[in-house]
Amino acid sequence: MNNTTLSQKINELKNKGYTLDFNMESDRISENQDRTFYRPDEFNVDECHRFEGMSNPADNSILYAITTSDGKKGVLVDGYGVSGGQISNQLQQKLNR
Repeated sequence: MNNTTLSQKINELKNKGYTLDFNMESDRISENQDRTFYRPDEFNVDECHRFEGMSNPADNSILYAITTSDGKKGVLVDGYGVSGGQISNQLQQKLNR
C-alpha cells in the first residue's frame, strides 16, 4: 500500500520539472502563467496517480503529469467520482490513456 499523499506526489513531480499548473476546461487544458491552451492532440500524459480520500469516498482525485507539444511540463489535478467535471469525450479519452 502506497501512503504517498497528493501534495507529496505533486512535490515529487515538481522536483522532476513539472512546475506549471494546468487547469481542465471543457475541451482543452490551460496554463495560467502564459494563458496558453492545449487541445488533446497538443499534450501527453506522462504519469497518472489516483488518490482516494481516507474519510470520505467522494473525496477522490487524479494527478496527471503533463508535457505539452511546445515542451512545457506541469501537473493537472482533477476530482473524480461525484466531484468530476464535464469534459469532452476527446479530452476524456486522452486523460484516460
